[in-house]
Amino acid sequence: MASRTSPTLRQRRVGTELRRMREQAGFGGSQLARLLGVTPAHVTQLESGKTTVSVERLYAIARVCMCDNQPLLDALADIIADRSKGGWWEEYQGALPIDFLEVAELEGHAREIVAFNMAFVPGLLQTRSYAKALFAGELVPLRSQEIDLRVAFRLRRQQEIRSCETPYRALVHEAALHGHYGGRDVLLDQLASLIESFEQPGTSIRVVPFEAVTFPVPSEDLVRMAGDVPELDTVQVDASYGAHILDQPARLARYRATLERIEAIALSEDDSLGFIRSTMKEVQRKHG
Repeated sequence: MASRTSPTLRQRRVGTELRRMREQAGFGGSQLARLLGVTPAHVTQLESGKTTVSVERLYAIARVCMCDNQPLLDALADIIADRSKGGWWEEYQGALPIDFLEVAELEGHAREIVAFNMAFVPGLLQTRSYAKALFAGELVPLRSQEIDLRVAFRLRRQQEIRSCETPYRALVHEAALHGHYGGRDVLLDQLASLIESFEQPGTSIRVVPFEAVTFPVPSEDLVRMAGDVPELDTVQVDASYGAHILDQPARLARYRATLERIEAIALSEDDSLGFIRSTMKEVQRKHG
């Protein structure tokens, strides 16, 4: 498969943070360029992630922009130092949409993952048959080879997260536990797998029942990937056209608050385990 030639998501994020430094200092691109002794075009390339920035240049920009957020600068320096290390997802470059690779890239570097799912069981907890049924039901039909590749990629993501024991908190709305994607047996297998996932190290599953909702929950699925510092958090919002990646401070704050409110009304882990078991028995009884 082809290697990536465009900047990675993390490279672009470094550029975004450089732009924010400049804007917070009140500088235009041309003014910063003069202070650094480079061309305005070079500043533009740095901020777009198309030109790699060295650690020395990072700290030079920070000094000029009077940025003294040392934890953030250290985290950005780590990203820069790590840029030569490719991730396993790069093997799929050219074979899958870029959204897929970027989600895996975010997960691969996340310190913690918190997800809220309204319509489906979270991707990192899906069984093979459940994931296959979802991909087979896409609005634009996929070829069987494409479906198999996407399912394999999703299962690989699960494997990588579990092998690294990345802390994963899944907030699953009750509605997601009743979707008969692929039929009764697929759902029962998925519910049984969720029950087993309670034993996975670092995995927390909590159900948000219909009756517990005391405020309007978001209609879209949300995932927050925690960076090394809060400023480098990222939120993924799923839509029918693909994953929307957000890193603007105001939006990060909004979605952090939303996820905290959902966690506050979700059942405890023990009660969630009992709830899923009861749901599984209900499905067996109704469709037995």
